[in-house]
Amino acid sequence: MSTSENQSPVAVPKPVVDSAREASRITVLTGAGMSAESGIATFRDAQSGLWKDFDPRDLASPEGWSADSDLVWGWYRWRAELVRRSEPNAGHVALAQWQQRAHVDIATQNVDDLHERAGATVLAHVHGSLFEPYCSDCGTRASFDDGAADAPAEADQRVPPPECPLCGGLIRPGAVWFGESLPEAAWEAAEHAVREADLVLVVGTSGVVYPFAGLPAIARSAGATVVEINPVETEVSDMADHRWRTTAATGLPALVAQL
Repeated sequence: MSTSENQSPVAVPKPVVDSAREASRITVLTGAGMSAESGIATFRDAQSGLWKDFDPRDLASPEGWSADSDLVWGWYRWRAELVRRSEPNAGHVALAQWQQRAHVDIATQNVDDLHERAGATVLAHVHGSLFEPYCSDCGTRASFDDGAADAPAEADQRVPPPECPLCGGLIRPGAVWFGESLPEAAWEAAEHAVREADLVLVVGTSGVVYPFAGLPAIARSAGATVVEINPVETEVSDMADHRWRTTAATGLPALVAQL
């Protein structure tokens, strides 16, 4: 196992470059750290985290939705507006470029759309998406109005959710809530991608949220080389063949430039 510190934007560890050059099928698993350099707050940041003023059970659970759907819908609209104002970072762009010349599958925990806006195709949004709301009663997908006119200015601003045009039920956010099962198709696609990959990059994820956190171990058991790209030690580190202590926006462009 190797661990490398990145001293410059081009100081890509040789084992990482070699693995990327030799792989015929790559899967990239991305977490909150992937979008942090675009200004998207992570849940675990004590100062600017998305949960710092709220109990997660009030905002991201079926119980919270039942208790105060206006608060929940308003908070998710506020989050979507924060994402809309953000831009993909150099790491997102690098993955999109890599996809143009290699078989690169992306499975993400992130509920933003920054991969797509950078030009990449996402195989699986394993934890759902802010931009794919659906009816809480019949499950029908709803269109997402991304206009800023009615976006809440504050995180705790209540906004009544729209009604489903088919059954009249309330349209709920498309993100997976605590206690809910992952979208079956997305999970199966992500699991298949790591089983079939020669190389799995684990970028910006803490490795504590299961079952997504179990994907690197599945990859190892299937024979893939696992590379962690993260500035800090995580629960993934012991599962990785190579650990590169850098950020997504620094490391990924440097890696792709050498392929």
